Order: sequence, then C-alpha cells, then structure tokens
Amino acid sequence: MRVAVVGASNKTNRYAYQALQLLREKGHDVYPVHQRLSTIEGIRVYPSLKDIPEKLDTITLYVGQPASKKIADEILLCQPHRIIFNPGAENMELEEQAQKAGIETVRGCTLVMLKTNQF
Repeated sequence: MRVAVVGASNKTNRYAYQALQLLREKGHDVYPVHQRLSTIEGIRVYPSLKDIPEKLDTITLYVGQPASKKIADEILLCQPHRIIFNPGAENMELEEQAQKAGIETVRGCTLVMLKTNQF
C-alpha cells in the first residue's frame, strides 16, 4: 500500500515519526510530506502531495485543521482510497468534501490501526 504521511517528522518522539517507521516495518511504501525536510533517515521527503509520483492508497494526516485546510484541494486531487484523520488532525469540512468525492475517511490513530491489524 502506498501511504503519504502529511506532517511527517524527523523527531523520534512524534507520532508522525513513529507511524512512518511502523508503516515501513509493515511493508508499506511510505511517502513523507513536509515542506522543510528533505529526508528522514534516508527516506526522501516530498514538499507537497503533488510532488509524489505515485497514486496514493492512503493519506494519513498529522497536521491540524489550519494546515490541512490550506492543502485540501491538493489532498482531494490525489483521489486516495482513504484519508486518516489522526487525533488532533480533525477537519470536518475536508472530511465532508472527501466523502462527497467518494473517498473513505477515518477518524483514528494510524499507530493503533497498524498495531491492531486494522490498517
């Protein structure tokens, strides 16, 4: 599965970092997205979703509503199969737009989903 981690972090105590690592351990193709980072432990980081050359299956959000609102059109243009709104990343407007576009939305924790085989 191809997964974009929006709000990826190189700080090991951040959930976005931990999710990135666990996604890799579970065999997923991971595409970290962060405007100011170029790599995280040797993994290329993309400045935006539009720079990812692959069709995404899942976008998992680790950014708050103000940040996701700014890139909502970009997220919707990707047409992923689903968007995961991690705790703190809720955005009702984006969630409604995604559902209208036929994109599954999940309010949940990517880490918990991975650890309980619900991903």
